[in-house]
Amino acid sequence: MSEKLFVRFLDRTTPPHIVTLVLLAGLSALTMNIFLPSLPGMAAWFDAPYALMQLSVALYLGLSAALQIVIGPISDRYGRRKVLIWSLVLFLIATVGTIVAPTAEIFLAFRMAQAVVAAAMVLSRAVVRDMVADAEAASMIGYVTMGMSIVPMIGPVIGGFLDEWFGWQANFALLLVAGGAALWLTWSDLGETATIRKVGLMDQVRTYPLLLSSQRFWGYVLCAAFASGSFFAYLGGAPYVGTEIFDLSSSEIGALFALTAVGYAFGNFLAGRFSVRVGMNRMVLFGTLVVTLGMGLLAVLTMGGLHHPVVFFGLTLTMGMGNGMTLPNANAGMLSIRPELAGTASGLGGAIQIGGGAGLAALAGILMKPGATELPLVLLMFGSALASLLAILAVIRRARRLGVMS
Repeated sequence: MSEKLFVRFLDRTTPPHIVTLVLLAGLSALTMNIFLPSLPGMAAWFDAPYALMQLSVALYLGLSAALQIVIGPISDRYGRRKVLIWSLVLFLIATVGTIVAPTAEIFLAFRMAQAVVAAAMVLSRAVVRDMVADAEAASMIGYVTMGMSIVPMIGPVIGGFLDEWFGWQANFALLLVAGGAALWLTWSDLGETATIRKVGLMDQVRTYPLLLSSQRFWGYVLCAAFASGSFFAYLGGAPYVGTEIFDLSSSEIGALFALTAVGYAFGNFLAGRFSVRVGMNRMVLFGTLVVTLGMGLLAVLTMGGLHHPVVFFGLTLTMGMGNGMTLPNANAGMLSIRPELAGTASGLGGAIQIGGGAGLAALAGILMKPGATELPLVLLMFGSALASLLAILAVIRRARRLGVMS
């Protein structure tokens, strides 16, 4: 955080404390993954096919992507604070709906409405970019997402135990409490950081070509999208792999999900510690190499006949670690294209990333047919990781051709 900024905790006249940004981003992550160990049990509760309940991941991600297209420009126009507060209020209403839903279809409708909490992820990044500049932004985003990773690390573990003790609804009750706490904290601590631009929403949308015509913007966005795509594919298929292939309980799956987040936390620490010194592009390159090599090794072992939950879930440590290094820096690079459009860039780039993730999560659900092994999912994760590596190599090649390297 810049030393020139005056930040006082629980003072809504100053920029937010980093703790507030961590918890906002953490709520978004927790909403995405706390209930994953419950998916098979939820399918049985609603007497619905697993593929239908798995849409609670894919549809949520898809709507998150769509919302991020407008969240960024709206926050540039009306401010980060107002958009966050209203988004959290709507999230609380949607969460109540998921708890009382009588059918799978009604549950999915309210689950999609929960996607409004995407504002917390988008605007926590935009607020960082409002407060500090390029390399320092990458470092601060790294620390924010490192703290954020603690939440998804323990989320599936808690979710698995809550499911076994109280039923799947307890997961969403916890989200209701967390959402209420986030709303109070946002109201009390998050001062406005955006420079309000008195232009209409359509004028904001017309700025998209300024970003979409940038090769560097596309390089960072595609790199982040494919890197996180491995993780989203994992979210879509791993619960099925755990229950149907390895015969694990909800609590065991939740505990194994934590391995990815442990790796992510460590990768975020490396990003926060070394991004300024090493440079954004090199940190992204190192991160994508870690994910690609880890998923490549998993693919080789799986094709060699080594089928074991320790192998499958254990090697996701590399996916978490690599993404922890890659995503803060790729996101900071994406936001650096046009700093005055940080909210728009965060929303548009996030929409592309999450939209791609929704597609991969849905594809993973399709691949996990009765009788399938984990191999199709592993190959999907490896292919997405390899694409992220190629994307950052293209960015680095262009930077060297222009005589710039960061």
